[in-house]
Amino acid sequence: MEKIVSQLTGKLLLAMPGMNDPRFYRSVIFMCSHDTEGSMGLIINQSVLHITLAEMLKQLNITATPHSLLDLPVLTGGPVESGRGFLIHTSDFKQPETMQVGTHFGVTATVDALQMVAAGQGPKELLFVLGYAGWGAGQLDQEIQENAWLIAEADHEIMFNTPLEQKWDRAMGRIGIDPAMLSSASGRA
Repeated sequence: MEKIVSQLTGKLLLAMPGMNDPRFYRSVIFMCSHDTEGSMGLIINQSVLHITLAEMLKQLNITATPHSLLDLPVLTGGPVESGRGFLIHTSDFKQPETMQVGTHFGVTATVDALQMVAAGQGPKELLFVLGYAGWGAGQLDQEIQENAWLIAEADHEIMFNTPLEQKWDRAMGRIGIDPAMLSSASGRA
């Protein structure tokens, strides 16, 4: 178990049906970091109701040049620091503050990055999330051992090209699990 758990950065966490916390029901979390000090991830399949990136930029007084990325929904990244914004994006976009996550993804949390996106100079593909999910040292490892989460590869298709309401099912399918066959009860064999 330790080897799998120590390699969570850049993976997807998939909430099991028995997840007790309603904030994480059927959530798909892109793991940005995981080490001995704790873990941080961004939920990629829950939207802030009826708010697009264009509307968020307007609220921040950032003028935008019209383009298709502005129509993206703003996502609820997690319950921690819900006012803090993060761009999850393709690796074609980098700033000094960008956290490279694996070889295909980056996470940037700067106003400059939002201004570049607004001007049409940002990444080719992105998600914009508010807040994040965080775990203290060893907490996520324990939750995985208690069968609260499954682990899947993060791929471009699920990250950027799958409708929000289908991400959990599609990610489950990628690891060979039919969600209809999962029980909401957890336990140990």
